Amino acid sequence: MTVHFPFQNSYAALPDNFFARVAPTPVAAPRLIKLNRPLAVELGLDPDQLETPEGAEILAGKTVPAGADPIAMAYAGHQFGQFVPQLGDGRAILLGEVVDINGVRRDIQLKGSGPTPFSRRGDGRAALGPVLREYIVSEAMHALGIPTTRSLAAVVTGEQVFRETALPGAVLTRIATSHIRVGTFQYFAARRDIEAIRRLADHVIARHYPELTGRERPYHALLEAVIARQAALVARWLDIGFIHGVMNTDNTSVSGETIDYGPCAFMDAYNPATVFSSIDEMGRYAFANQPRIALWNLTRFAECLLPLFSDDQAQAIKDAEGALDSFAEAFSNAYQAGLRRKLGLFTAGEDDPALAQALLEAMTSGQADFTLTFRRLGEAAGDGNDAPVRTLFQDPAGFDEWVPRWRQRLALEPQTPDQRRSAMHATNPAYIPRNHRIEAVISAAIQNDDFAPFEELITVLAHPYRDQPVYAAYAEPPQPEERVLQTFCGT
Repeated sequence: MTVHFPFQNSYAALPDNFFARVAPTPVAAPRLIKLNRPLAVELGLDPDQLETPEGAEILAGKTVPAGADPIAMAYAGHQFGQFVPQLGDGRAILLGEVVDINGVRRDIQLKGSGPTPFSRRGDGRAALGPVLREYIVSEAMHALGIPTTRSLAAVVTGEQVFRETALPGAVLTRIATSHIRVGTFQYFAARRDIEAIRRLADHVIARHYPELTGRERPYHALLEAVIARQAALVARWLDIGFIHGVMNTDNTSVSGETIDYGPCAFMDAYNPATVFSSIDEMGRYAFANQPRIALWNLTRFAECLLPLFSDDQAQAIKDAEGALDSFAEAFSNAYQAGLRRKLGLFTAGEDDPALAQALLEAMTSGQADFTLTFRRLGEAAGDGNDAPVRTLFQDPAGFDEWVPRWRQRLALEPQTPDQRRSAMHATNPAYIPRNHRIEAVISAAIQNDDFAPFEELITVLAHPYRDQPVYAAYAEPPQPEERVLQTFCGT
């Protein structure tokens, strides 16, 4: 039985300076840890075939399937504000593209599949821990309804990789609507290759924004469309307490998907200044900074497109600034709408932003868990009992002051308590991939080759908005000794 991938490789048909053709490096003894069977079916693949030894070899990069055209994509990027003119896929190889059962073109990429011309003296490999983290968090984000890359499979290679110590090697099969980044445009802008920028922009329009084809100003419309998607995406991040951790321009997808889960994390106790990433020493990518950084990254994208707007640079800049000015309102509208939903409000009131902000400030001073506070507010909206929410606040004074205002605002809405609770539970998850749970999964896998905790966590997170009494402990925040204060990049 041969594993079949119906590849249609449009990016590999672009000029050679867009990528480097390179095959994955074979590994010693690939073993499939996890196959995302529903995603395989969605992609038009046969999960039974992928679970064979031949399938494991393909998913580990040991065998290249028929029809693949393996490439490492070229891109540049601002990393913590510093521009690097050449980055590229240093440990990832795009096998090819398939058109899924819904007619959507998707990349199939192997992450950790060996060195490429962009590896910059790196080994091109991935350790097991970061592979498990990305699988868990990306699939949790999908279940939460956040646009994201997906994880098709995780494979151990039978080899070790060396970071601070020797670790089991692994490969993640990542799925994306594309892997084109703001940094991809920056790569060609740094080389003043306007024709390549135009070719890339046309490809992105055809692939992600076909409704813009034929517009009088298609590239200006492209900038506006990417701004709108990023504004909506980052608003969703804030609404679920997600911190990307490394919002470099090379980690900003023009499709509007969350991409590159390195030192990412979900907040436990709410604090807008929260930083987990060990490499973000100045808090550039702190939780509350994410909208500002998104706009900064989009400004770099706009700079790349300037030559396509007009031969008159002043006019081109004016056009770009006009588009960028739309970000603040688009983000605010999306974010405030999300907060209203989280509070059980179905209509927009003038004082709603202040009501939401007052709760967030009370949560900060009271060190209340972000996810549990909103989940229990849903229960309180249904049964009128505020006590279970109040217990989450180490200092409940702010909550005590806030809750009568919330009750007064709820009284203006026509929904029944049960309707309100159901709506709030549909937007406030019970389960998120908490850092201490992820670390426990990684520890069991690395130390004992035990993937049962990984499987159980994946099972729980597949239904984040559903009460699961048998897994109730997964909704609880960490005990003080369990808290994870830093997360690390997987390179």
